[in-house]
Amino acid sequence: MKKIDPQSSDNPIQSEVFPSFIKLRRIDTVRNMRQFYLLTVQRDLFGGATLVREWGRIGAAGKLKISHHVDEGQAVDALAEVAQQKFKRGFRI
Repeated sequence: MKKIDPQSSDNPIQSEVFPSFIKLRRIDTVRNMRQFYLLTVQRDLFGGATLVREWGRIGAAGKLKISHHVDEGQAVDALAEVAQQKFKRGFRI
């Protein structure tokens, strides 16, 4: 049995309060579905922050969408909102 590190980002029980990186997966073998969704908050050179979203089929090149925000707090809020929507659609950490 694999021991779960409580500080690990793969542990669904413990996650960061204000994450800047989330990797989600949705795998359904019956429907031949293997999707990923990657959310990253990055600071930019002008004092703001960007939310980078990448998604697609696992093992293939994904699509990319970048949204700019005034500060890192707003970008993290946007990340949390998108992650919540993806959890409702069946994505998991």
